[in-house]
Amino acid sequence: MHKMIFVNLPVADLDASREFFGKLGYSFDERFTDENAAALVLGDAIVAMLLKRDFYQTFVPGKTIIDAKSTSGAILCLSAESREEVTAIVDKAVAAGATFGDTEDHGFMFGSSFYDLDGHGWEIMWMDPAAVEAGPEAYAAQQHAQ
Repeated sequence: MHKMIFVNLPVADLDASREFFGKLGYSFDERFTDENAAALVLGDAIVAMLLKRDFYQTFVPGKTIIDAKSTSGAILCLSAESREEVTAIVDKAVAAGATFGDTEDHGFMFGSSFYDLDGHGWEIMWMDPAAVEAGPEAYAAQQHAQ
């Protein structure tokens, strides 16, 4: 199976995007960063390649690049260690210029979302480790039976 994931995202202003994600506490792998792209490190094996729109276009010739502020093509969901971490990350994003999305609280699962400077949707979520182990439906059934 796969060992890593690289998500490629078109951005209007690479410097502004680097500053935005830096304010959230993320770093960049400078080995894979230049005037056209920045390798945003999201985890040990998770990287978002932020690509200037014209450079991104070279990977999808003949296709239109969406404007993520008006059209959704994907939601990027990242795990968090706790409900508090979910809130802290989303609060930092909003303070750095993101648009708040929404919050969902299902007890055993808690998530909140934001839209970055280019309109890409990011959801930060936490799930109770017991729910991860049992599976959400089985965990909910166990909690209901108690």
